Formats: sequence, C-alpha cells, structure tokens
Amino acid sequence: MAHAPIKYVERGLGIVANGLWHGYALASRLLQRESFTPRWSDKPLQKSWEKTKPRLGVPRETDSLCPVCVREARREILDGLKDVSVLLNEKVGEIKAQIIERDGKILMVKDCPQHGHFEDVMSIDPEMFRHLERVFPGRDITAHNDEKLHNHGSSTIRYGRGSVLTIDLTNRCNMMCDPCFMDANQVGFVHELSWEDIRTLLDNAISIKPRRQMSVQFSGGEPTLSPYFLDAIRYAVKLGYRSVQAATNGIEFAKSPEFCRQAAEAGLRFAYLQFDGIGNAANSHRRVGNLFDVKLRAIENLWSAGVDIVPVVTIVNGVNNEQVGRIIEFALDNPRKISFVSFQPVSFTGRDEEVTPERRAAQRYTLAHLAHDVKRQTGIGEPARDWFPISFIGTFSDWADQVHGPQAEWGQLSCGCHPNCGIGMAVMVDKETGERAAVTSFLDGPRLAEDLRVVNDAALGKNWAVLGMALSLLRNYDPFKAPSKLTIKMLMERFDKAYGATKRDYGRVGAGRTRQDVDKRRSDRFLFLFIAGMWFQDLFNYDFRRTEMCIIPYATQMGEISFCAYNTGIGWRQIVEKMHMTATLTKWYEEHGRHEIFAGNKPVPLASTEHSLVLNPEAVAAGAQHDLEVLGIARNAREEKLMARKRKALTPEEERRNEEMARLYRQHVLKEDPNLVPVEALRSSLRRSA
Repeated sequence: MAHAPIKYVERGLGIVANGLWHGYALASRLLQRESFTPRWSDKPLQKSWEKTKPRLGVPRETDSLCPVCVREARREILDGLKDVSVLLNEKVGEIKAQIIERDGKILMVKDCPQHGHFEDVMSIDPEMFRHLERVFPGRDITAHNDEKLHNHGSSTIRYGRGSVLTIDLTNRCNMMCDPCFMDANQVGFVHELSWEDIRTLLDNAISIKPRRQMSVQFSGGEPTLSPYFLDAIRYAVKLGYRSVQAATNGIEFAKSPEFCRQAAEAGLRFAYLQFDGIGNAANSHRRVGNLFDVKLRAIENLWSAGVDIVPVVTIVNGVNNEQVGRIIEFALDNPRKISFVSFQPVSFTGRDEEVTPERRAAQRYTLAHLAHDVKRQTGIGEPARDWFPISFIGTFSDWADQVHGPQAEWGQLSCGCHPNCGIGMAVMVDKETGERAAVTSFLDGPRLAEDLRVVNDAALGKNWAVLGMALSLLRNYDPFKAPSKLTIKMLMERFDKAYGATKRDYGRVGAGRTRQDVDKRRSDRFLFLFIAGMWFQDLFNYDFRRTEMCIIPYATQMGEISFCAYNTGIGWRQIVEKMHMTATLTKWYEEHGRHEIFAGNKPVPLASTEHSLVLNPEAVAAGAQHDLEVLGIARNAREEKLMARKRKALTPEEERRNEEMARLYRQHVLKEDPNLVPVEALRSSLRRSA
C-alpha cells in the first residue's frame, strides 16, 4: 500500500523528536522543581514516585464481604434492631478474600465462618488482568477537607475527588425492568429530593479537595420525572461544573423535542442513555414493546437539540452479550451522533442481590469478556495491548494540571479508580470514510505515559510541559499504522481539545455554551470514539481497596458514598432512602397521583418513529438472544422465582435434562473446558433437543 508523502515527513519528524527527547528528559531531571500547590488543593501535586498503590498482583489478599452476613445486618438496621452507627464503628459482614489464578482465570475466593465458601470469576484473561494492573499509574491526591461528607466507616472514600458525582433525584421510574441497581418502584415508598436537598448536595460537593472538574450526573429512578430536573441542571452549571449529564431511559426525551431543547438550554451536555441492543427484540427483556424505537427517537431529538449521547449498555451473559459488536458498529456507522459507548457488566444487586449460584455463574460477565467480545465481534483491539484501566488517563490529567498552573480554580478531571474497576479503548474514526483504528495500534500508549511522567515530575511550567507532550507524541506516533487521512497535527489538536493546553477555541463547554459552540466541537473530521467498560461490584466480588478509590460517589443526605458501597456492599442506598423517605407509596399516590409506567410490553406513544440514524438491517433482524431460556436458566429475579415454583413439579427425567443443559452451558459457553466445540453448533444442538 502506497502512503501519502506526509506520512514519510511525519516519520522523519518522529525520528528527530526521538533524538531530541533524550536531551529533553535529561534536562527535565537536572532542572526539576518542587511541585506547586494549586488553588484547588491544599496539598501539592504529586510526583510519580509519591503516588501510592493498593496491593496488586496475583495471588493477593484483600478485604471483602460475606453476602449473607451483609443482608442479615442490613435487615437488622432497617428493622430498627441496630443503629446505623455500627457501620461507622464496626466491620460489619467483613471477611478476608483471596484473589488467585486457577484454570486460566482470575478468581476471588472467600470463606465465612457462618455461611461457608463463595467464589466468583474476576477475569477470563490473566494476561490482560496483569497488563491492566501493570500500567496503573497510582492513586490520586488523598481527599481532604472532606470529614463531613466522607465518614462511612470501612466504606469511606479516601483518595481524590472522583470524576462523576451522581445525584439520584428520585427513586420513581417510568419503567420496571431488570436488572436495576435500585429496585425502582418496588420498595413501597418514594425517596425524592427537594429543591433544598439538591442545592445542598451540589454546594457540599465543591467543598471537598482536591476540587476537580467533575461531571455531575443526575440519575434515579428516572431523573426526568423529578420536577426539579431542569433547575438542577441549571444550578450545577452555575456552580462551575462543565459537564452535566443525565442517566436516562430516554422515554421523556423521545416523546418531546421541546423537552430536549429545554434540557440543552439549561446546560445538559450528555445523556447517558440506557441502550441494551439493536432492534426491539434485542431490548425485549426490558419489557417495553417499542423500546428501540424510543432510543432512536431520543437520540434524534437530543442530538438535534445539542445534547451528546452516550449509549450505556448493561451486559448480561446469555441475555445480550451478542449485542456488543452490533452496538459498536452502530456507533461507528453514526460517528457524528455517537462519540462514546459505555458497557456495564451486570452487578448482582438491587432486584438481583439474592441471585442463585447457577444463574450467577451463567450470567457473570467480566471486563475481559468485554475486550474479547469486542475483538471477536468487530475485529477491533487486542485485549492486552489496546485496553487500559480508565485510571491510565491520570497521568494525562496530571500533565494538564501542570499546564493550567497554580492559579486554576479547578483541577483536571481525573479517573483515579482501581485498575479492576473500569477499562477503556480509544478508536480513531474517519467520519467521512469510516476508516478506523485503535489509537494504541499507532500510538505507543505505555511509553507516552512514561514520557509524561518525566514531564510532570519536572514541574518546569506550561511551555516546558507543552514541548514535552509535543516531542513525546511525535516519537510515539507511527504514521504508517494510523488512518490514512490522519496527521500528527490533527492528533495533537485532539489532545489539545481534550485538555485545553493552548486555550484555542474548540467550542466552549459549561456556562455560556451556545449552539455555535456545540456545532464547533462536533465539526472535527476525526472522531475519538471511546469504548469503556465499568464493572460495578456486588457482594460476591466486593473489594474494599476498590471502594476507597471510588470515582463515582453518590451525593446523599448522609454524605458522599462510593457507588458500590451505596448500591451493594452493606447497602447504604436502602438505609439512606429509608431514613430520608419522602412518603409511603400510598401517601404519594394520594397527593400526587400515579405516574405512567411502561411495563408488560406496553409501548411508549411516540409522535414519530422517523430518524436519520444508519442501521444494519441484519443486526435489527437478529432478534433476542435465547441462550439462557434454551438452557433452562432464568434471565432475572422475577423469572427465577417463577421457575423455582415450576421445578417443584418436575419429573426426575426433566431434572436430569436441566442439569445436563446447565453442565453444557458451563462447559461450552462459559468455556470451563478446553476441549470446546463451536458455540453456535452447540446452541443449534440444544435448541433441537429442546
């Protein structure tokens, strides 16, 4: 393949930059200064060697929880038999856990003296697991000025300021589906924040240091049901948060373009849109008749209003893991409307907390599953080369903090979570030709990060830091492996746009953002598509080393609590919402009436189903995934209860057949046996036998 002349020029520049780098690095070490203390922190920026790390590697020991002890202790607190203070002063339900490698997998194994043995899969790829931990740059600055908001015993957040502050505006929802973190519409009472609550939580959040440029995510339930949804967005923008987002099922946005316009004008920048697959059949497990039509209409309305969309996919093995590639291809086919895809492997919490061991083993989906499914279904990315912990960007955030200097009001957003929490892969996409490549297939990510550590440790000011970044990008960039129309200048502009080093106008974000700013930011030829995986914990894989580094805290009436400690762990959500209950469900309905709920395959009324998105007809027609039904394994807690009742009447022959189905699933689909037959052939065989 012949390359354009510019590629050879860039290769020459890279060779020159590589030679210059060694002199730059030597000067950086000789002239190194003390780190400054920025206005947004009472502690100085860290040198690379000052960053601490939790114990990593395999085997290792950590602190975890007994799933049964936790549920029993939580019930005692909710029933008033124990005071909530025991969570601050005692290690309720805590046991030791071992993280080990066995049979080509990484496992967490633990034993409770009362309730016995528990184990679960953490990774199906030990090489990838080690790679992710190896490139972890270390923890953020220790959290400070936070005593009033971070005081939750063993669950206390101890490092950094996080990246996304989550505020549940209400526990009401207009759907009733599985899985659900919060068991929405099922707890018998309403917990909904007042306007005073919302203001207080947002005001409190900016008191913690280091004060970073966090995103604020309004969630629920369904946040658009809150009467203060738009006011909350406006107030967050007023306080200085540049990225305000809503975690939404999209129903209200799909029904009303005007509501989308109002949200955009209030300052909504991102819609984190629940999105489980391509086609209505692929979304049928959510029990809304036309849910995919709703998603397409929501995307169309939001994008037209100036709000960017992030499809958020809850992945359940056997339910929708076949959709991974189809969803990524959907994003690649619509690069002007989709710039980020977030996959969230199922966490067995909320309605699924008391999942049976059989269903848990069948449905467990790890970050390594995700990386391998992306490669197998799309051909993009090598698991142990192109995927990185999302905390990997911490080194780049540190560089931006150096560039912005000591007078900056906010620190750079930093995703300093544990390397087992979340991963990401960046894909460069040519919006005009569709050409794409994983960024780290043409840019040496690990060496770039090592270079930036030298730059950051030098602490020699903005110009020196910008020079170091430019030299490092040039020497780590392979123009011949990059997309054919991409240039090093464009790549540098992408970094500058993300971190604001040169103050060039790429389109404003935050307060004062206009539609012209939105269009300007969308005008690039190349899309930096980020594919992320965020794996929230449940009681079976809980690790306190992850909790204390949480970057997605919940702002609540009892302080800011780790995402996993709130939704699972000891169950702070149930405790906080019960203690600060707004009204019983009966009382709420008497005073406010019932809001509409779409369930039982009831369709959402839409004024139009027209859209301009590109769809793959084969993906739409592929339909729902039926692995679990064929094998006799429930998809969710509701089905599990129904199946348990039916099993009481099974004949011995039916019992034997179900056990054989489950064995085949573990052997061939979960790959617990090295002598595998093709999965599709196995599924066809099982369908025939069924």
